[in-house]
Amino acid sequence: MTLVAGIDSSTQACKVIVCESDTGETVREGRASHPDATEVAPQEWAKALDTAIAAAGGLDDVAAVSVAAQQHGMVCLDDTSSVVRPALLWNDTRSADAAAELVDDLGGAGSWAEAVGVVPVASITISKLRWLADFEPENADRTTVVCLPHDWLGWQLAGAADPSTLSTDRGDASGTGYFSAATDSYRPDLLSLALRGRTAELPRVAGPAEQIGETRWGAALGPGSGDNAAATLALDAREGDVVVSVGTSGVVSAVSATPPNDPGGFVAGFADATGRQLPLVCTLNAARVLDATASLLGVDHDELSRLALSAPCGSEGLVMVPYLEGERTPNRPRATASVHGLRLANSTPAHLARAAIEGLLCGLAEGIDHLAAQNVTVRRILLVGGGARSQALCKLAPTVFGAPVLVPRPAEYVAIGAGRQAAWTLAGTPEPPEWRQAPADLYEADPVPAVRLRYSEVRDLTDS
Repeated sequence: MTLVAGIDSSTQACKVIVCESDTGETVREGRASHPDATEVAPQEWAKALDTAIAAAGGLDDVAAVSVAAQQHGMVCLDDTSSVVRPALLWNDTRSADAAAELVDDLGGAGSWAEAVGVVPVASITISKLRWLADFEPENADRTTVVCLPHDWLGWQLAGAADPSTLSTDRGDASGTGYFSAATDSYRPDLLSLALRGRTAELPRVAGPAEQIGETRWGAALGPGSGDNAAATLALDAREGDVVVSVGTSGVVSAVSATPPNDPGGFVAGFADATGRQLPLVCTLNAARVLDATASLLGVDHDELSRLALSAPCGSEGLVMVPYLEGERTPNRPRATASVHGLRLANSTPAHLARAAIEGLLCGLAEGIDHLAAQNVTVRRILLVGGGARSQALCKLAPTVFGAPVLVPRPAEYVAIGAGRQAAWTLAGTPEPPEWRQAPADLYEADPVPAVRLRYSEVRDLTDS
């Protein structure tokens, strides 16, 4: 039996999945936590990776490995290959003003959508580089190489011998703001624009199943990708599938043959891990809305679901706009969450629980609308991520989305997708191996348009 490994270095933790290369059956796995911060020293990811590998029983018997990771993180290296400063993660919003400046510098959102398919917001790498140039110019001066978390971790696995061996892939590079998924090329002029005239080297963009190196124990190293592209690969999503992931962030994405061009900046022109396009909408507030509401009510997640399902649809006019950490879509980095329509009749834990879940779903439903506006076909919705463990979220989703919702069995889909890519790298075939798909539950319900209508009435009353 040939084994491969997939690594998911997410915002919150590092997960390692060891799979059988032909079928994708999980053999063993390990996990380790990351620091809870929006600014993290990359060495912490390496420590967590070592811990997770040990928890998975080691990887000495693994023939190939691939790394997927959180996107947009800014990792800067100097001319000695040392990390210049802690990495700024996607959910660090200090670069909001820098993003707005960059949009203006190129002549508006439409110019960015045309250039790279991505309009800068606080979470995008290019915005963080502008912030670095303006607020830490000495660190910007020291920076000779810019890479992403998945690039850096893959480089560590290969021995980190020389920055010239750094590699990335289309899926992760497409989230930087200085790579176009439509043309498969970097825009060094935009990178220099962000760095106020400075230049920096960038990782080579590897092919979807290209072997980019060899690990210290002799395993083939696949190119890896961003977390969204890896999850899509694990789910074997095809055109017509819309993947809604409710994790730390909320992500709505779809496989497409055509790159989007959204001057409004709602839909990012990302790439998938197979050579196709992955138009994507991302929100900052997703599963943590469930965590925060459960904490506020002093209940666990099972009780939160029970409460939400016991309240009437629409919570009798109570609406939560859950911008607990600002928001990315719409672009309101300094926004706060708000509750509207509170009256004596709906001042109950059940009403608040339902309003929180319906508010979360309404934000994601708007993401589906933005994809549809870019001519993305919506045939079925796949609901994944930690939030999909909530029965209330699953049962209420079709009422808000207005379509049947398929919920695959909870699994570490980002790590599984990285594992499937590792198996593809090992096989050297034109297409990835056909892995067994996890069983899924189907949730159907009559749409309730009034929920989204009420949400849209109050959404723009929140702070921006």
